[in-house]
Amino acid sequence: MDVAGSLGGVMAIAVLDAVLGSSLGLAASSVARTEFQAVQMLPVVIVPQLLVCGLLMPRDQMPTLLQWLSDAAPFTYALEATTDLAAGEGWGAAGPDAALVAGFVVLSAILGVLTLRRRTP
Repeated sequence: MDVAGSLGGVMAIAVLDAVLGSSLGLAASSVARTEFQAVQMLPVVIVPQLLVCGLLMPRDQMPTLLQWLSDAAPFTYALEATTDLAAGEGWGAAGPDAALVAGFVVLSAILGVLTLRRRTP
């Protein structure tokens, strides 16, 4: 991958994206009752986001319903921030998307913590 912009910025967004994936995994697995259910939930959470985030097809060519789903998916903003920084557009273009990704990280971590069952009485 050729990076016209800041390699450090792209790496920072990559780390933020990794934290996003971990927090989404925590949120998804915390509502599962067994490990098997948790494993089954992850494709349900991740695959639809990969399909509508704009990675496989430009978002403006998607049907309206898929565009709405894409607007609600955190992977969309992670991809846009990464491509903006890699293209050399800088933090002015990638900053709002990175902030949204950070917001999704916080929300999914809070959701995961609130739905996690405690074992001690």
